[in-house]
Amino acid sequence: MPYVLRGMDGKIQAISQTSLSLDGWEELETGNKEYLEYLDSAIKVEDPFRESDIQLARVLEDLISLLIDRDFIRFTDFPEPAQKRLIERQGLRMKNAKLNLLDDEHHFMRHSA
Repeated sequence: MPYVLRGMDGKIQAISQTSLSLDGWEELETGNKEYLEYLDSAIKVEDPFRESDIQLARVLEDLISLLIDRDFIRFTDFPEPAQKRLIERQGLRMKNAKLNLLDDEHHFMRHSA
């Protein structure tokens, strides 16, 4: 579980993965929204290429799909580790798309009631 130190404004100022015996440190759940937002923000500051890398990865996935669809390359042309990674990503995308559809349907059902 992470431990956080808050500033005078109540916002997280520091984090630690180990318990600190100093005053002011509090334990949070790993999935705590405020904690995750702090981590995301800290990572963006430390690694400005992170967001660009994520977007570029999506572009490359789309490019690979396009090249395969147009028969410029075959899926089997890729080394096995790359094939495995592409299959995993495709599975994640499909799972995410299904979740989004369920959310949309649930949202619609709430409004129609």
